[in-house]
Amino acid sequence: MAKSKINFPSVSEAVKNLKRGNLQPVYYFFGEDSFSIDTSVNAVSEAVKPHIASEFDREVFYTEEKSLEEILAFASAFPFGSGKKFILVKEFEKVRDKKNLLPYAEAPADFTVLLIIHNGSIQNPDTELYRTLREKNFIFEAKELKGNNLINWLIDYCEENKKSLKFENAQAIVDIVGENRSMLEAQLDKIFTYVGDKTEISLEDIRALSSSLKEYSIFDLQEAIAKKDKPLAMKMAYNLLEKGQEPTFIIHMLTRYFTGLSRVNEMTEQKINDYAAARIVGTHPFYYKNYKQARKIYSDSDLFQASQALLKADFAVKTTTADSKAVISILISEMFN
Repeated sequence: MAKSKINFPSVSEAVKNLKRGNLQPVYYFFGEDSFSIDTSVNAVSEAVKPHIASEFDREVFYTEEKSLEEILAFASAFPFGSGKKFILVKEFEKVRDKKNLLPYAEAPADFTVLLIIHNGSIQNPDTELYRTLREKNFIFEAKELKGNNLINWLIDYCEENKKSLKFENAQAIVDIVGENRSMLEAQLDKIFTYVGDKTEISLEDIRALSSSLKEYSIFDLQEAIAKKDKPLAMKMAYNLLEKGQEPTFIIHMLTRYFTGLSRVNEMTEQKINDYAAARIVGTHPFYYKNYKQARKIYSDSDLFQASQALLKADFAVKTTTADSKAVISILISEMFN
């Protein structure tokens, strides 16, 4: 199948338009990022609330319980009160004949705000329905944030809460927590409470909060591995698993760690300063000194052995039902043997 040439705007654009006072008659939210969808749905719901005169004019429909024809008939009927109607349609991806939405999208009722949630990607984005929704600015995509986009979201979230967060400290939070935005938001809210009136969030604050909660971070695990302290590494890895970290995350972060470790000598030979070198190898500048120390302990042969152990562990978690602790235990043991 040829890739669609249609570029759909982000759900964040819908939220920005709401803040400008622009309330549209139709919103079609789709994509893989459930966090963005949930946040945007709440934003639309709050924006339309002042326009609802009767609770009978607010409805939530699941497409397995109501047909699309019934939902659109309700959307086209006049509201009970003097204001607008708000209709939230969930699991639209399960509707077979989505094209039946087209006539309504072409001429929606001006007294109704119809919000449709389509979980996942769109199979046929080049059809007339989606082209029409795009032309009318009714459709918005929720893409999962990765890399710098996720870092920038963290920084923006802090700014919205009147806190400042440097790029490298935002990266440290992602390294500790993972890329799940619900978990990141929860961790940031803990940090906001922890720092109180302080405006800038430092690495020390992030580390101190983990310590106060008696939790180890991925950095603590890396430090134990850097010293080849097997018992401590096991203890920290178990703690990470027990607090909800996926074994895939631990394997990913350790793979990144050893990949960075393999480049330390190159940084030294090229006389690159520690701050720049930290960025290149993928760590926080505060931790780069530990990388340099670890590289004195790990030979090229050790690094190769660690990479083989990581590859084996990654294969195990993705292709078998092996216990997470067992996989990580074998991984750490094979790293040091």
